[in-house]
Amino acid sequence: MQLYRFLTGPDDASFCHKVTEALNKGWALHGSPQYSYDETTKTMRCGQAVIKSVENLSYNPEMKLSEQ
Repeated sequence: MQLYRFLTGPDDASFCHKVTEALNKGWALHGSPQYSYDETTKTMRCGQAVIKSVENLSYNPEMKLSEQ
């Protein structure tokens, strides 16, 4: 089964650590990073899609993708 997540966060080191952690758990980058200005907080926000293939697992909408 193929898993998909879209990681988001502020444009700072914490976002880089979030992506690095996912990569070290077997996730792979999917597409280009995205940037957007958050008018409410007056800050830039980042997003990055990641994917991961897993075996012996069936999709369930209740599953926590971050735990895979």
